Amino acid sequence: MHFVIMGCGRVGSTLALSLEERGHDVAVVDQNAAAFRRLGRGFEGRRVKGIGFDRDTLKEAGIESAYAFAAVSNGDNSNILAARVARETFGVEHVVARIYDPRRAEIYQRLGIPTVATVQWTVDRVVRRLMPQGSVPEFIDPSGQVALSEVAIDRSWVGLRLSTVETATGARVAYLSRLGVGMLPGPDTVLQEGDIVRVLSTTEDIPAIERALAAAPPTE
Repeated sequence: MHFVIMGCGRVGSTLALSLEERGHDVAVVDQNAAAFRRLGRGFEGRRVKGIGFDRDTLKEAGIESAYAFAAVSNGDNSNILAARVARETFGVEHVVARIYDPRRAEIYQRLGIPTVATVQWTVDRVVRRLMPQGSVPEFIDPSGQVALSEVAIDRSWVGLRLSTVETATGARVAYLSRLGVGMLPGPDTVLQEGDIVRVLSTTEDIPAIERALAAAPPTE
């Protein structure tokens, strides 16, 4: 598949190399030609010098045949503008924009532009590792109604089936990480010490889910 990436900083160059390693065709757009040095000599994709939201520049990068577009430059306004051009002008279905200001990210999520709020993402990850209970959503759909959250579970749940978690909370266990490896749970999967559990739920149900899993499981 063909991917177009705007911005050849640390994120953009790493993303481009990662996609190329997976066998995809990649074009990288940046105003500064010197930034392409981050890609290394082995990069076989296109290097396009220009403004990432300029239509002619995007056409040169192959936007008309792109499966996906990522705007990951260091400018919020440029990223959002480029993402909107890619989606609304060229009809690219899979678009994401990097946003530094989380307040803006929420606005653009509602407009249907998936965003990654860099600073807030980092803060959320740190908080999630520090807090003894609670959760921080890892993903919220553009409507703001559905969330994928990593949840803290009291140790008294260890040894119980994950179906018990679902029954007690009304949430769906999406997947869990065990010893650093992600896995999809089956109906008989049992929670083990150290498991990290992610659940799907409505955003309004998150507080109730947190309270339920921070306490001992209900007894029949």
